[in-house]
Amino acid sequence: MTNSVTITDNRTGQTVEIPVEGGGIDMAAIQKLMPGTWVLDPAFTGTASTTSTITDLDGANGILRYRGYPIEQLAENSTFLEVSYLLLHGELPTQPELDAWVQDVRHHTFIHENMRKRFTEGFHYDAHPMGMLMSAIAGLSTYYPEAKDILDADTRHRQIVRLIAKTPTLAALAYRASIGMPFVYPDNDLSYPENFLSMMWRIAEPQYRPDPVLTKALDVLLILHADHEQNCSTSTMRMVGSSHADPYSSAAAATGALYGPRHGGANEAVIHMLGRIGTLENVEPFVESVKRGEELLWGFGHRVYKAYDPRAAIVKSHADRVFAVTGKSPLLDIALKLEEIALADDYFKSRNLYPNVDFYTGLIYQAMNFPLDMFTVLFTIGRMPGWLAHWQESLEQNSKISRPRQIYTGEAERAYMPITGR
Repeated sequence: MTNSVTITDNRTGQTVEIPVEGGGIDMAAIQKLMPGTWVLDPAFTGTASTTSTITDLDGANGILRYRGYPIEQLAENSTFLEVSYLLLHGELPTQPELDAWVQDVRHHTFIHENMRKRFTEGFHYDAHPMGMLMSAIAGLSTYYPEAKDILDADTRHRQIVRLIAKTPTLAALAYRASIGMPFVYPDNDLSYPENFLSMMWRIAEPQYRPDPVLTKALDVLLILHADHEQNCSTSTMRMVGSSHADPYSSAAAATGALYGPRHGGANEAVIHMLGRIGTLENVEPFVESVKRGEELLWGFGHRVYKAYDPRAAIVKSHADRVFAVTGKSPLLDIALKLEEIALADDYFKSRNLYPNVDFYTGLIYQAMNFPLDMFTVLFTIGRMPGWLAHWQESLEQNSKISRPRQIYTGEAERAYMPITGR
């Protein structure tokens, strides 16, 4: 067998030949050869926990495809709700299927009045919108107890639609509550991104109509964030879902993973970094401080991509259109200069430190008046269909409950000593 690896246990002389399929090998064969021996892989960086047909990510060549469709084509030609349908159903919808899907989502955008009236009152006046959103998503499980019947396909589909429909409503509710503004009800005459912008910014207008350039930019950013293979939050969604928790609880856990600054907070960190640099004259000294290990270069490099993040080029192309409407961000020139220097420097090129999707998204969000603490909330809205597609796929695969092992490095057996003798 040519497409295989051979492993020998030198303790016993036993050998096993394992086929390489899809770039991976089956650990079950190794466990059979060496029972009771675990593979130590901190952070699971070299372990494939599942098979999936959802997202194809080739980091070495800068390729990202949803269900086989290049991200560039989807961002240019599709909409976020159409991409959500693709992720969940495996195929792009026909026009009747898309119309029915969009109408289904619109039908579920409203939230229970108790959540609108009383839920936000339980939070401190300056509560972070992401913490409120995470709690609200978990709270939805108490409004829809039938969601626990996860093995019924129709019930499962209904919860998926509800989560995609209600997440922008909850996100806007959390934001408005955090600044003491009244809740704005969904306007289902608007598109998905228009409706969210209306719930965020509407004051006293009979109907809020956002600029189409900003609407398109937001829709594209949601598409770019819709899925990204087995990242921290998606793996959390699958792991919690493997216990057969309802989708609201699983999505709340995934939201918590995204809340962490190592995962969802990178675009916010980019804004802080550019603000610290301050002027064009400070860019080169900042780059040198990065090379000395004194500063971190946020928005460059990626755990998976070893080439230019394909999403970054798409975001950059939309940045100019957004700034033509909003006015140019004072940080844009600093960002462009920083990118120019880093891409020409062998230090960064040799380490595959190219701009990633976070480098320009923060500038766009800021130009659209989103506060920094809403950046991760926007990420959550975009990632929700990807999380749900993986949650659904794991159930269809009849996956086992996740149970990683550990290698114990603590004390050997010790005898208990009464407190008087310690």
